[in-house]
Amino acid sequence: MSKYRKRTIEKSLNSLIGNCPVIMITGPRQVGKTTLLNHLSATSDKKINYVSLDNILIRTQAKEDPELFLRNYETPLIIDEFQYVPELLSYIKIKVDKARQNEMFGDGKNVGTLYYLTGSQVFQTMKNVSESLAGRIGILDLYGFSTRELENIEEDTFIPDINILRSKEKVSMKSTSEIFEKIINGSYPEVNNDNGRNKEQFYEAYIRTYIERDVRQLINIKDETKFIKFISSVAARTAQEYNSFDIANDVGVDSKTIDEWVSILKNTNLIYMLQSYSNNNIKKAIKRPKIYFMDTGLACYLTGYVNSKTLELSAYNGAIFETYIISEIIKSYTNNGKDPRTRLYYYRDASQKEIDLLVFYDNKVYPVEIKKSANPGKAALKNFNVVNKFGVEVGNGIVLCMMEDIIAIDENNYYVPIEYI
Repeated sequence: MSKYRKRTIEKSLNSLIGNCPVIMITGPRQVGKTTLLNHLSATSDKKINYVSLDNILIRTQAKEDPELFLRNYETPLIIDEFQYVPELLSYIKIKVDKARQNEMFGDGKNVGTLYYLTGSQVFQTMKNVSESLAGRIGILDLYGFSTRELENIEEDTFIPDINILRSKEKVSMKSTSEIFEKIINGSYPEVNNDNGRNKEQFYEAYIRTYIERDVRQLINIKDETKFIKFISSVAARTAQEYNSFDIANDVGVDSKTIDEWVSILKNTNLIYMLQSYSNNNIKKAIKRPKIYFMDTGLACYLTGYVNSKTLELSAYNGAIFETYIISEIIKSYTNNGKDPRTRLYYYRDASQKEIDLLVFYDNKVYPVEIKKSANPGKAALKNFNVVNKFGVEVGNGIVLCMMEDIIAIDENNYYVPIEYI
């Protein structure tokens, strides 16, 4: 059995324990949600009970009599795969409110954390959570391993401020071929453990399980082949603007169906939609989001790449490299308990001026370009001046690339090795 690997999110989790009666860990299948909470249980000085709703008999009991189900398990309690029985929410609310009343008017016993929930971030489940447990729940998103987690290096949110970057510990330098080997392997724990599973076998089983357990819970798929064709078509478009009509033409369904299916990928955390930035000062900004697969290994599997050298030499290499960088940056936020949606954007306008990433921090905007090159050249900065129209203070710009060291391009822009993410 592989040794437990420390997760950055533990710090955020520990800050919620005792302060939130309910804690929910959401994320795609097999990224380590259950392992994280089992580790918490094993290292806690207080017994934490566990039940999984993946078990069909237990799930049936919970659906048929939620009140009795909760009464059968002492708190604190981990409820794994919670999305299968969202009916439990209202009963958990009753339990939490009663405990709070006892704390305030009864025995004065601190409520602490009563329930730990794990599950996919299915839209309806999250809507019910927000409505039923407002003010009672802390929610954390977990994805596969980040590079810093794999190398056991401290991980903070990625801030492009050059002074912050210079004080940051770099991850180990890698050649381009090593980077593409990492990209094609992806970030799932089972593939990255010391006795890592064969990636092709893993991803084949992953897609099958995902469709059978997550997708079928949300929609009635009449043609499974078309859904697989759809998800492969989306993977081929990672790092591109979302266009439902293009995907619909590929798959052979209407664009409304594509929108529905994309919503499933988004709400089960397989993809991330990076929103375009616009405000009242910008008249011609494109509003479509860009799609990024959150696991590059899965994207490569779906697009037919099994060899890292073939991937490196392919026309797909730029898009998957950008996807790797963006997903690492997103993880740096979610792993630290912060919502990237309020901090990360991209920019493109009707004049085709585009900036790969905008990072908002401390009331400043930082433009970021991503280049799969050791010498991108000053042309990488050509669109940075558009941020001056935003009406917000502008920080330094950076070009994330394959250089070995941070190098000043001019007085306000820098080449930065990707090892500083």
